[in-house]
Amino acid sequence: MTTLNPLIARSSANSGNLSSRFRADFPILAQKTPDDRPLIYLDHAATSQKPQQVIDAMQRYYSCDNANVHRGAHQLSARATESFESARTTAAGFVGAHSPREIVFTRNASEAINLVARSWGDSTLHEGDEVLLTVMEHHSNLVPWQLLAQRTGCVLRHVGITDDGRLDLEDFQEKLSERTRLVSLVHISNTLGCCNPLESVIPAAHAVGALVLVDACQSLAHQSIDVVALEADFLVGSSHKLCGPTGMGFLWARETLLEAMPPFLGGGEMIQDVFLDHSTWAVLPHKFEAGTPAIGEAVGMGAALHYLQEIGLDAIQAWEAQLTQHLFARLQAIDGLRILGPTPEQQPGRGALATFLVEGVHANDIAALIDASGICIRSGHHCCQPLHRLYGVSASARASLSFTSTMEEIDAFAEELSSTVSFLREHS
Repeated sequence: MTTLNPLIARSSANSGNLSSRFRADFPILAQKTPDDRPLIYLDHAATSQKPQQVIDAMQRYYSCDNANVHRGAHQLSARATESFESARTTAAGFVGAHSPREIVFTRNASEAINLVARSWGDSTLHEGDEVLLTVMEHHSNLVPWQLLAQRTGCVLRHVGITDDGRLDLEDFQEKLSERTRLVSLVHISNTLGCCNPLESVIPAAHAVGALVLVDACQSLAHQSIDVVALEADFLVGSSHKLCGPTGMGFLWARETLLEAMPPFLGGGEMIQDVFLDHSTWAVLPHKFEAGTPAIGEAVGMGAALHYLQEIGLDAIQAWEAQLTQHLFARLQAIDGLRILGPTPEQQPGRGALATFLVEGVHANDIAALIDASGICIRSGHHCCQPLHRLYGVSASARASLSFTSTMEEIDAFAEELSSTVSFLREHS
């Protein structure tokens, strides 16, 4: 008789409330504040919490298998290499890549974008070539291209947004041209929560000969993504937003592109042969992974991706959609509160977050007072200063969810927020 993996058994037991079945896997969520209030963590878009399975995997690696990878002949190195490369295979499967050779490990998604800008961009773009971005991008998908434009003379153009906070497809079509060599955009905005229509953007970009880079940091943990079905060219992800450790991320790119691109960094591991006056490069993906890698972090990310796969991304997306609907309903009932981006009714596939402004109240004051009640939300510009300037504000507040979030947490947050707003208005 076959015994189900406990994680699979829990996921299969009920297709609805995931938080009731998996929240206990996250030890940090069980803690309380000094005055014995439960911790309510609503900042998952900034960084996800880590299940015990990921913590255990990293502890096992450092306790039992710690060694450098690839070149060692001894048993510890062999086991470390197996775990490290197994994480790459898991990452490839997670995004539907043709081969693990298409997965390049990086420190984070920011480094992955910089890798593309430095390697593909420096070797491909020339003065007058255009890179098409959007005004909603995270700084990590703006600054590397600004630096590239300074080096090469390429031109950056930016697609605007609609009144309801979605990508303006008419503006996109107007700015897309035969001069466009790359379209680089976020899949789900970390501020607006809108899900950009890649099914329209990617074919249009390819029709004019442009490549497409997708920043999937805010979508990979919340919905199933298949890079082959998307027909994207580059996609970046970050471990710490995927229930994995910090200091780890990855670039997926089509193998033909990676083969043609020069190395990003030089040093050990990325070479085949080194002479005093020249060197040759290792095969993919190691050509782009100079030096000793973040082995323990890769093992942790692999465990995190496996964990999410066993729960099921479709189940996660369905539960988070219910949570998001409830979050919007509670926030919309607060007088003077404005949510940025489309509502769940306007875009059912939007992200599981709500970024908001409250008339007459500063976002940082809201976050600070709510934190005193054990509720963790984000305030500031969320690494999207150009977008905030477009709205004419310096900061906003953001509550972001995961499958571990509960309806009760949303209710407690909304009640505390309403009370906090009233207090700040009375004392302003």
